[in-house]
Amino acid sequence: MQIKRVVITGLGALTPIGNNIQEYWSGLVNGVSGAAPITYFDATKFKTRFACELKNFKATDFLDRKEARKMDRFTQYAMVASDEAIADSGLNSADHNPDRIGVIWGSGIGGLETFQQEVTNFNSGDGTPRFNPFFIPKMIADIAPGHISIKHGFRGPNFATVSACASSSNAIIDSLNYIRLGHADAIITGGSEAAVTEAGMGGFNAMHALSTRNDSPETASRPFDKDREGFVLGEGAGALVLEEYEHAVARGAKIYAEIIGGGMSSDAHHITAPHPEGLGARNVMLNCLRDAGIQPEEVDAINMHGTSTPLGDIAESKAILDVFGEHAYTININSTKSMTGHLLGAAGAIEAIASVLAIKNGMVPPTINHFTDDDQIDNKLNFTFNKAQEREVKVAISNTFGFGGHNACVALRKID
Repeated sequence: MQIKRVVITGLGALTPIGNNIQEYWSGLVNGVSGAAPITYFDATKFKTRFACELKNFKATDFLDRKEARKMDRFTQYAMVASDEAIADSGLNSADHNPDRIGVIWGSGIGGLETFQQEVTNFNSGDGTPRFNPFFIPKMIADIAPGHISIKHGFRGPNFATVSACASSSNAIIDSLNYIRLGHADAIITGGSEAAVTEAGMGGFNAMHALSTRNDSPETASRPFDKDREGFVLGEGAGALVLEEYEHAVARGAKIYAEIIGGGMSSDAHHITAPHPEGLGARNVMLNCLRDAGIQPEEVDAINMHGTSTPLGDIAESKAILDVFGEHAYTININSTKSMTGHLLGAAGAIEAIASVLAIKNGMVPPTINHFTDDDQIDNKLNFTFNKAQEREVKVAISNTFGFGGHNACVALRKID
């Protein structure tokens, strides 16, 4: 079977630093932090009282009020980002075979707010089981791709991927494989998450996973800095339209970049901690390079998982040195989580988009909030600290690693 080429023809983003692609890219290159005190609920008694929430977002600006009420926030976010990507691509079911257009979407948690609200309401009542009839359809992670396909009439492959923080990267990889094996002409893919809730913040606080730098939220996410002490929770969505190359060319679509490979691996080590030597991270990058058919020396930029956790940043840095050797010092490495916070299941999508835009615009966004070098990290690596750097990016990879040891890596190339 001849493997088909796959390209990216549409992008959509809803992030803590911008509510569309243009705003998101502007926030990235200008080093804007999305972290601020929580506004969704009273966080006074929480260890962490800040997060990277969306700014000036109202679902009813984009969705019918009645329809929006049937959706958890993570699905609302999915609808908004996917609508932008589909419009950007010019793809529609009227002009193209809808049986050959699919939706594969990632979310690490799904409808957490809905679950929290329904259980809270039940516990505050008299024990009579009164639940919203939309409780289950709002909560389940696979409902987001379901809603997208219903709205646009896409009848191709349709499912959700769940692998914690690697969820949307896995969705992108699955989409790549379905198209290059000839099972679809195009797939809308990406991920969304809406975990900035009492349960989300409380749960991650109980794990000691979050930064507690309440006196300076905007500097709390500081990947690779000596004084990092946890990630900052974010929310939002990212969407990409992946399309078979000849199909895209035939309809005159604009092409942002080519997606050339994807790798997956498992740490098989611990439910939350990374392998101390970065074994899973090393393997996933090697698997991705192998799948893409490229050599380590061809990679110009890496959007790292880079969550700002004490162990994770060290392990990933070691893995990059293992895979790339001396070439590692010539690569622009960055962590956009320093600005957006950690979008969990949506992280892979918005970070792949950042890599696509780095290729398109010849600019690598910064890793902000670097103040002090960590002597456990090789600081001869170019982490693109504090200021965006211009460079031609022909090949970029994007890493995402999730609780449970799930690792995924996506490779992108400038289109010929």
